[in-house]
Amino acid sequence: MHKLQYLNILTLLLLIFSVSCNKNQPDKIDSSSENLYVAFAGERDGFKLWIVNGDEVRRKYFDEFIYGGNSERYPFIPANEIWIDNAISAEEFETTVAHEIKERGLMSGSGLLYEDAHDSALALEVAMRNNWKGITNNHENELDSVSPMDADSTMEIEMLPDKIKLKNIYRIPLGERNGVKIWVVDGYAIRRDIFPDFGFSGNDKEYLFIPPGEIWIDGQISCEETDYSIELELKERELMVQGKDYDDAYTGALEHVKKLREVNDTLISKQPEVKKIFPPYRDKGTGSGK
Repeated sequence: MHKLQYLNILTLLLLIFSVSCNKNQPDKIDSSSENLYVAFAGERDGFKLWIVNGDEVRRKYFDEFIYGGNSERYPFIPANEIWIDNAISAEEFETTVAHEIKERGLMSGSGLLYEDAHDSALALEVAMRNNWKGITNNHENELDSVSPMDADSTMEIEMLPDKIKLKNIYRIPLGERNGVKIWVVDGYAIRRDIFPDFGFSGNDKEYLFIPPGEIWIDGQISCEETDYSIELELKERELMVQGKDYDDAYTGALEHVKKLREVNDTLISKQPEVKKIFPPYRDKGTGSGK
């Protein structure tokens, strides 16, 4: 037998033996919270908002965990925390947070069944989305036409006219910071209809199609990147207003965000271990009022 053929056969036999042995070994499950917490997203109504690794939660704690969770439904979640799955998009973050706080309050306040509290929280989501639809439609109707190009006067879709009307771009208002209004927008529609090179986010100093005094966040990015994207755009815009060109402003903004990520890593390192609890869910609230 040729030496190379012999080595190939030997390698295959070793691989088969390894796989067969592993099948007989139970899966090892690490109960620590390492790699569980992804990003701290501030506080809301007295709860700490944590974006968590949804895959880790499903693998280690409860395999049906999706979107988010609270301690009344999932007793393994600390009582003062709301968890948001990092798999969801920026566009789903606000409704998910509101859902979990509402659901937890109903289950805790009166010992409501999970299904009833969940349905009530879903109704809240619908109301929020309808309200945002009215706000964004009104905003677009009031806007002047914009130029579909960046600050360097680059137009990436040459067939477009010099001025266009924004339509069905805005999704969710995220309030105002430092006098700048922040919006979640439809990034796919922007890349399709206005500017193919629009990335995670943008500001009015970088793109002429973003109205004055606004920052846009692509609704399709992961929710764990939302705050970083906002911070990047605020810093970049601030530096451009000070007279820096885009490249220098972008570099400065990246350094700013890098420091924020380091702060986040420090917060995660201080989080206590999350213990497994069986069963990992409740069908009825505790009625504790907490």
